[in-house]
Amino acid sequence: MRPLSICVLGGTGFVGTPLCAQLVRDGHSVRVLTRNRERAKRLFVLPDLEVHDANVHEPAVLAQHFRGRDVVINLVGILNERGRSGSGFRHAHGELARKVVSACRSSGVTRLLHMSALRAAETAPSHYLRTKGEAERIVREESGHVQWTIFQPSVIFGPGDGFMNRFAGLLALFPALPLARAGARFAPVYVGDVVAAMVRALNDDHVCGEVFQLCGPEVFTLADLVRYVAEVRGQKRLVFGIPDAVGALQAFLMDFLPGKPLSIDNFRSLSVDSVCSENGLARLGIAPTSLRAVVPDYLGSKQRNVRLDDFRRAAGARVDYDAR
Repeated sequence: MRPLSICVLGGTGFVGTPLCAQLVRDGHSVRVLTRNRERAKRLFVLPDLEVHDANVHEPAVLAQHFRGRDVVINLVGILNERGRSGSGFRHAHGELARKVVSACRSSGVTRLLHMSALRAAETAPSHYLRTKGEAERIVREESGHVQWTIFQPSVIFGPGDGFMNRFAGLLALFPALPLARAGARFAPVYVGDVVAAMVRALNDDHVCGEVFQLCGPEVFTLADLVRYVAEVRGQKRLVFGIPDAVGALQAFLMDFLPGKPLSIDNFRSLSVDSVCSENGLARLGIAPTSLRAVVPDYLGSKQRNVRLDDFRRAAGARVDYDAR
């Protein structure tokens, strides 16, 4: 494996931080572009890693920082936007993808890894999934000589995640938690497996022009997962589903809360199950990590007997990849 010169967008985030650390351990030279160096403090100690203040939405800035790099990795994505028009999603996903592809072509970059989302499609019900689908189309159709690989993860879990920890915070505040779209299905994938998938793709020319769906080994409903969080934390909580009409109203009201615990766009995304139709991790030679093997380490006591199987059986959840 020859050392590569890599530029990472979104390198200070939940996936980006461990990815950058692994790239450095593997002997690569890494440049991280960010508008907020304060968020990159954990990266400062890594050798052969540079952190640059940069507005990644400026084409000239991208071209400048991409020049001389072998690989660009785009991890930028948002789950919510200001307002509800979709313009924030288009800016962060589709518009940025076009700028990244263009800068790669003009700067001589030959390899692009692009982070998308499971069930991304321009016909999807939410701005989030539609603009992720738009970004994928741009990468596929406009990359020219640049060899691309796209990753489509289900919800990603791990220490510091924004999914399991969000529900842990809500459960700490309320004795009962009514859930919109409680039956929505996920195949949560471990952040370490996502990092491993991207690292392996760097060293395999056969994955160029390929899309990899990334899922964990089990499928759960949203209600399963929230009940599991409560059990791991030793909390007795009432978790129950609510009708879609009530859920839509709940999402509308939460749209105005700081951090948007649930937005209208999130609600629409939940109408599409986030489960894999093919095992992308297996294609890359990676055995997926079980949620139960990791979550107790950062949300509760690993020795606690968590009866997750009971929750899953009650909802009829699948234990394999969805073969639709």
